[in-house]
Order: sequence, then structure tokens, then C-alpha cells
Amino acid sequence: MNSKIGIIYSTVDGQTLKICNKLKEVLQQNNQEVDLFSIDEFREDITKYDKLIIGASIRYGVHNAKIIEFIKANITQLDSIKTAFFSVNLVARKPEKSDPETNPYVVKFFQTINWKPTIVKVFAGKLDYKKYSFFDRKMIQLIMWMTKGPTNTDAEIEYTNWEKVNEFAGELIKL
Repeated sequence: MNSKIGIIYSTVDGQTLKICNKLKEVLQQNNQEVDLFSIDEFREDITKYDKLIIGASIRYGVHNAKIIEFIKANITQLDSIKTAFFSVNLVARKPEKSDPETNPYVVKFFQTINWKPTIVKVFAGKLDYKKYSFFDRKMIQLIMWMTKGPTNTDAEIEYTNWEKVNEFAGELIKL
């Protein structure tokens, strides 16, 4: 069955958008109609979609405020269709923190928002020190040191499990 799917995202360094583009590609290969929007560009009627996917990255422990505002402002429409939410964060690089029930950012997010999407996923992001501003590089390096992650400022490590992203696309098709 063909579905009209909307994907809304917020990204800081581009990894969430990269994941959204992969989802769009797989969904379109499976005859799904897909529209992709940044949270800043989305002006559509939510109910024109059979399914709506929201992807948001973490920076300094929180998801983008515009994503949270959007969900709160549109809870009734979101609850009237099939929905999915995914979070992209570096904590998810650890297997024990890569599920929605064990990822501290996702747990905290759903404790503060009154929304229950049909599917929730967590994907590990990308660490790329060279892309960050001086302040962000130092802060992320400190966070990595505290969480026993890589602190070499030449590090560029993509932690995203693309097979997990493909599996998520398959779940979205069946949704």
C-alpha cells in the first residue's frame, strides 16, 4: 500500500538530515510518497500525511526546542495519524544506551512531553571534531572524556548503524 509520508527533522551538524535522506531513499524505492522538511520549513497540514516521522538530534542534552514546540502545538493532529520519532545522539554509540528505553535523552524527552508516537528509535550520530566551533569542540571533548569516548580532536567517527536505519524504514513501510 502506498502511503504519503512526511519527514520533519532538526539537525545541528547534518547527521540527522543524512539519516532522513536515507529513510526517504528507501521509502521511495518501496513506492512510498515522501516529503522531507526541516522543522524551520514545515508549513503543511499534518493530516495530509498518512504517516509523519520526526527526527531530532541532541546537543548538550536536549532536542531542538522547535521540535518540542511543534509536537506540543500539534499533538491532536499527530495523535490522529501514524507517527514515528527518532533521536540522534552520541550516547547511543554505546549498545546499552541505543534503545528508546535505555537512552537517557529519549527517556527524558518523553517524560517532558505528552506524546506517544507509534514507533520510537534511537540512532548513534557522528563525531567530527573538525566540524565544530572552538567552544563546541572543547565541550564535546569534555563530554567524551567524561563518557570514556574519543577525545582526539582529529577524530571523525560515524557511529550510525545504517542497517538499523534500513530496518526502521522497513518498519515505517509496514506501519
